[in-house]
Amino acid sequence: MKFATKAIHVGQEPDSFTGSVAVPVYQTSTYQQLAIGKHKGFEYSRTGNPTRKALEEAVSSLEEAKYGLAFASGVAATTAVFSLLKTGDHVICGDDIYGGTYRLLEYMFRQWGLEVTYADSRETGSFGDAIKKNTKLIWIETPTNPLLKIIDIRALAHISKQNNILLAVDNTFASPCLQQPLTLGADIVVHSTTKYLAGHSDVIGGAIATSDAKAYYGLKFYQNAAGAVPGPWDCWLILRGIKTLVVRMRQHEKNALFIAEVLEKHPKVERVHYPGLRSHPQHELAKTQMHGFGGMISFEIKGGFAEVEEFVSRLRLFLLAESLGGVESLVCYPPKMTHSSFSGEERQKRGIKDNLIRLSVGIEDKEDLKEDLESALA
Repeated sequence: MKFATKAIHVGQEPDSFTGSVAVPVYQTSTYQQLAIGKHKGFEYSRTGNPTRKALEEAVSSLEEAKYGLAFASGVAATTAVFSLLKTGDHVICGDDIYGGTYRLLEYMFRQWGLEVTYADSRETGSFGDAIKKNTKLIWIETPTNPLLKIIDIRALAHISKQNNILLAVDNTFASPCLQQPLTLGADIVVHSTTKYLAGHSDVIGGAIATSDAKAYYGLKFYQNAAGAVPGPWDCWLILRGIKTLVVRMRQHEKNALFIAEVLEKHPKVERVHYPGLRSHPQHELAKTQMHGFGGMISFEIKGGFAEVEEFVSRLRLFLLAESLGGVESLVCYPPKMTHSSFSGEERQKRGIKDNLIRLSVGIEDKEDLKEDLESALA
């Protein structure tokens, strides 16, 4: 079964009881048991829910995984992965990461005794150089947030397997439509389903996909024990979004490439970060491990914060907001929004400049988006 077909059908078969084409919303907290210790597959909705099960099957299918788990948010899914570790374990993390992940590592897991080293996301070898005897996990994003760097998943998978280390990939920016890290050798894939999978800026959720049985049972135990699970209505909304993932991602990418080329030529733009541009230093690598370049762009405007503030205030279609991956276009200022958990010094060290702007390019008419950006830049 091809990807677009799986997105519509896997986990979403017609309801056996009524024939309903849409998966029902099982709005229940508990389930009648046939006898003590005997039930129909569900006991309590923190542990499992039929609507959530449908979502988990859908996500695992799209990521070519054996197992899928749904969570209440992307951060909850990320926390679940780090919770596989114990005090004294070591994590190697790419240096260009979502601010929420950095906040988890620095302000929660470090105080619980987890060691963290940040490797240069541009150099695969830097991850190998950072390995210690107690290294248990390598965590990366690709494309990265916010600088859209591309990390060689195959090369990192080779390094991780040689050293018996788990490799986890946050695949939120690409979505499984454009990249399937498990097929490239990764062990765990994480999504903020809030973003492209749901696609309509109306729900919060997260998911994990893996084919590693040991990792799955550890994650499943955590999911049930910690209880950061999505409600059935949230699962239903994400399932509905998944049905149109392919057509949306095609339009996101088409618009983003067009906008990236417009910005690259604009006299008031210093630099554009988009893997679909030939000028991107890892453009060729992106072509080998992705099926498209996605809808995210970052660029540096000429000037500083004052110019950023002026530009953002003049936009009409690009809405100033956190998040990404919805059908509407959004603009974000990472230093004070998604990456505010980094100190100014840490942001500068990672290349997150004060003039950096991030765009989530929606599926509106590309000429309207171009006009909005050019008008604001003028």
